[in-house]
Amino acid sequence: GWRSYRDYIGARILQAGYARAIKEQVLKSDRVKNTIKYLASRQAIQLRAQPSVSKVVEREDQLERELEVVVRNMADKMFADFSSLRTVRVFAFALSNILVRLYHQGIHIKESELLELRRHAIKAQQNKQSLIVLPCHKSHVDYLLISYVFFRLGLALPHIAAGDNLDLPVVGGILRRGGAFFIRRTWGDDMLYGELAREYIEARYNIECFIEGTRSRTGKLLQPKFGILKLILEGLLNGRTKDCIIVPMSIGYDRVIETETYASELLGQPKERESLWGVFNSTKLLQFKWGRVDVRFAKPFSLLEYCKDSIESMLTLRYFLLSPFNLENVQDKNILLRSLGYRQVQSVFKCHVAMKRTNALGTVILTLRGRGVGRSELVRRVNWLRREILRKGGRVAHFGGMSTGDIVDRAIQVMRDLVGARKEKDILEPVFYAQKRFELSFYRNQVIHLFLSEAIVSASMYVQIKIGGVKSAQRIPRSVLLDNASFISQLLKGEFIYRPGSVEDNMNTTLQSMERLNVVTTEDDLVGLSDVERKLGRENYATAQLDESSPTRIHPPVGVVVANDGVAWVEERVFLKKAQTLGKTLYYQGDISYMEAVNQETLKNAFSRLQTQGVMLYRRAEREPPHVALHPEFVPARSADGGILPAGKLWALVKRIGKFRREGKNRRDNATGERAFAQEYMCFRPLKGRYGHCSKHARFASGRDNRHVRMDWTCRQEQRGTEQGGCGPQRAVCSGQAIARHTY
Repeated sequence: GWRSYRDYIGARILQAGYARAIKEQVLKSDRVKNTIKYLASRQAIQLRAQPSVSKVVEREDQLERELEVVVRNMADKMFADFSSLRTVRVFAFALSNILVRLYHQGIHIKESELLELRRHAIKAQQNKQSLIVLPCHKSHVDYLLISYVFFRLGLALPHIAAGDNLDLPVVGGILRRGGAFFIRRTWGDDMLYGELAREYIEARYNIECFIEGTRSRTGKLLQPKFGILKLILEGLLNGRTKDCIIVPMSIGYDRVIETETYASELLGQPKERESLWGVFNSTKLLQFKWGRVDVRFAKPFSLLEYCKDSIESMLTLRYFLLSPFNLENVQDKNILLRSLGYRQVQSVFKCHVAMKRTNALGTVILTLRGRGVGRSELVRRVNWLRREILRKGGRVAHFGGMSTGDIVDRAIQVMRDLVGARKEKDILEPVFYAQKRFELSFYRNQVIHLFLSEAIVSASMYVQIKIGGVKSAQRIPRSVLLDNASFISQLLKGEFIYRPGSVEDNMNTTLQSMERLNVVTTEDDLVGLSDVERKLGRENYATAQLDESSPTRIHPPVGVVVANDGVAWVEERVFLKKAQTLGKTLYYQGDISYMEAVNQETLKNAFSRLQTQGVMLYRRAEREPPHVALHPEFVPARSADGGILPAGKLWALVKRIGKFRREGKNRRDNATGERAFAQEYMCFRPLKGRYGHCSKHARFASGRDNRHVRMDWTCRQEQRGTEQGGCGPQRAVCSGQAIARHTY
């Protein structure tokens, strides 16, 4: 039976002396030996230039022996130790007991996908090829779950690429015996380490590596990382491996056990050192019922065939562009690598089960703007979401004929600490509300990619729609809509992964779909909301999904950089912390509606895009942390008293981003951007010069609904009810002449 694990499909592992044999195979390879000789020769030449060095050390064979010791130590720290079948059986027994308690409703795999995977595994075994398993990464449980699934399915266990941060005392040894091999995140110019990793990965055993490189703390699929994938592709292109089978894979949990930790990290709490043992260190975890796990496999494919097809397509394209495609060219090789990486991400998207009950519950509850939702309305909205996901080509979990009401009830039970319930006797039905929004957003974000195109189009239209007035005034020219969509797409490029095709093609396809659904109408090259949509308000839903988790909720916190007493460069960590502090302040003031918008990952993505667009500069040097600064062209001018003037390139960018926002409590005319600038003015620079030290008060005006509204800021002596030590908003204490007026 499967418990014996003797007749598995794939290369032979779990044999006495296996780890020692593969180590010797790698260390005696021509690649590793030639690298050792080269490094020894180069080092010997350098040593001969120093007359004080002894003749013994100068000898190359002595240096080679020293490097052999070094590379053996590297191998001991890197390689997996698949030498004991008994150990693996014990692991399988322990995992079975842990998983059955954590995920009491089981691990669900589609039978047709399982049969397809086995067919390719048999073919790979016959051709002495390896399976390259590329799953998404949501939890530390992924490592254990994938190995357990392969064990139960009778497939050769994969060697699991893990970060060296998990190579901890005791735990590292256990993971190594379970198939983990530990790779540094970067190895720079360490030639010996790189060649050792390449030779090990090309040893024709099954490999598992996470295409995202790290766990997704937000629930969204991250941009692909190309490290291990690059080594695999280079092995094929260099002729060292004939072929391998790529297996994209998706893992979906009803509950991810680390979401509370993720929320703390994203809100700026110090990150604890990652530990797989820490996941199970609390016995209370085993007392909870966390629902089910859905495992899906996209159709496996030959890497060799993919490269042939891709190269042929690129050669055809380059022929028309009169630019030859050449794999000897590093840039062309990187194009092929990136194409492969994003192909895997798209495959994971397609096979991922978007419609899990917890994802549906989190999505519906977080898109409501009221105090809560009754059970009957919640069921109706989940049904609507299910239909939309199916229409978009997304996958829906199979619930065995269970009614939507029962599905919702079970989801609420699994997420009982995240979703609050009011069940008082004096209300008609139970009412549910978001109790922990930040953690719920993790599940909402696993659905958002299906509605991304509609959300971008809706946000692009909202610039015109929020102006109000008659219906004809709210229509937007298609060319302007395309310009807006292109701007948003570029702004959020690090936040989301788009489907293939140009922005214009995707926008046109999306508009056609929205027209068929009576969401928009197109007339005389003008796009506007349909009459049906105006009654239903579905546009708010799509925009909210984009808005709640994107940089459009927050503006670049320019004061953090430019108010550092003339110092241009700021440590990246400090800048991120201050930006998050500003974001939290705006959230508690009501200018930002969702705390999810100020999470660290979103801010990092926003800063990365600003660097790409030339707004921010980035500096990294040895022995000092990374620093950032505003590009000189984007540094805003200051007034005589040191305040920021609302003009220039940065202000224009802030204004444009703000146009796409759904406002918080400050309505119209980009009020949040104005408030952020005003706060910087107050918090980083005291009022002085002709504006103060204020014997009475200083007045500022901000735009709201195109009217001037007076804001009075009194000095410390005249505060009433504000904290000691600074100025605060008050009513005017006199009708004296305004000292300063800025219209932001």
